Amino acid sequence: MKEFLDKACTMYYEGYPILSDDEFDMLADKHQYNAVGYKVTDAVPHTYRMYSLKKCFDLTDAPLSIEDCIETPKLDGAAVSLLYVEGLLQLALTRGDGIQGRDITDKMRLLVPEEISITNLVQITGEVVAPSSVPNARNFASGSLGLNDLEEFATRPLAFVAYGQERVVNRNYDATLEGLERIGFNTALSFDCTDYPTDGIVYRLRDNFEFEKMGHTSNHPRGAFALKEQKMGEITTLSDVVWQLGKSGVVSPVGILDPIEIGGATVSRATLHNIEYIRDLDLEIGCQVEVIRSGEIIPRIVRRVEPS
Repeated sequence: MKEFLDKACTMYYEGYPILSDDEFDMLADKHQYNAVGYKVTDAVPHTYRMYSLKKCFDLTDAPLSIEDCIETPKLDGAAVSLLYVEGLLQLALTRGDGIQGRDITDKMRLLVPEEISITNLVQITGEVVAPSSVPNARNFASGSLGLNDLEEFATRPLAFVAYGQERVVNRNYDATLEGLERIGFNTALSFDCTDYPTDGIVYRLRDNFEFEKMGHTSNHPRGAFALKEQKMGEITTLSDVVWQLGKSGVVSPVGILDPIEIGGATVSRATLHNIEYIRDLDLEIGCQVEVIRSGEIIPRIVRRVEPS
């Protein structure tokens, strides 16, 4: 299962997810899988590590008091770090595995200020996002960062929204973001995300010093968390399983479902990935299952539903 989840991580950060967030979180929790991001072959180290956020689905499980936090939307795009030295943009990287990422400096010069008034070394982190009107907006944003054609990249409707700064001098997080706004950045504090995809809310300690004092786990800062939206699927019956030969020559199982309507489309088939996935969900012909459409496109079985 680790090999499968490693592949899922890589495909997600490359912009071609094979699992929805809900599916991945469920399997990662079940198998105690803690890897974050993915390895890239042409990797460049981040000056400061980019951590993921601890996720929860109910504020009763929140690891912090939200009264001590700043609340911002969790934009659904591609995470990026920007390194400025003596006020000039020197390096921009995809998140990768959080320790190292791919150099995308040439592309980010088209989205962010090339020169800022902060003269000491500073790393600014944020999200490259595409509007919701673009099909599969998150994949579109992530895939755009992989383009080799700068002219094509320049035509794409993308924005960079900053949410973090290393080497901060302000005591409060909101003051940090307001400072980034003054030097030309969109920030998560004030960016109008009405027309952009979000998948939850980020709560981050207001006090920067307390945030730093709390430190990090191996993957997450202790001073922030994401409250994720739970996407509910539709319940139907798994009536059969067939095996399908893909273009790459790989044979994979497909679930045949009693037809259901999801998001305005009739769904009667759903990918099952491999035999291990079937075993992990304890699926069998005739059982009830919950089905979602990942990215509003690909039908996936996310769990077995026991009769009430």
